Amino acid sequence: MGLFSFLKEKGKQIFGKKEVEAAKEVKLSKVDQLRAEIDRLGIPVSDLRLELCEQVIVQGTTPTTETAEKLVLALGNVEGVGSVDDQLTVLNPEPQAVFYTVKSGDSLSKIAKAQYGDAMAYNRIFEANQPLIKHPDEIYPGQVLRIPQ
Repeated sequence: MGLFSFLKEKGKQIFGKKEVEAAKEVKLSKVDQLRAEIDRLGIPVSDLRLELCEQVIVQGTTPTTETAEKLVLALGNVEGVGSVDDQLTVLNPEPQAVFYTVKSGDSLSKIAKAQYGDAMAYNRIFEANQPLIKHPDEIYPGQVLRIPQ
């Protein structure tokens, strides 16, 4: 799909956290923390390879375009990640969603009104971004969301 930019100073704070396995006082590398976040979200990807340099480079195989997009968003919506180079292989390609960066004052219903002309279509955006967001009110400025066609 290509290179996607994110706000590096915004996003979920996973770097520096100790995971459940860290009970032995072992600190996970940033790549291992990103991998653990993908596992926690349950995003299906085979042969996952991550490289963290100036950006996150992600390779592997996903079943659908939607899954690939969620994987890119899960990696990019992490504090400290400025861009994701998507080198994923998609087994069943489908039309790509639009990516939208949340602005201050936005809500899912406001975004739905602007994108679809119907504020009540917010649930479509919410469902398209699960498991990345748990509740429609839990979005934040700088977060990037999938807006299905």
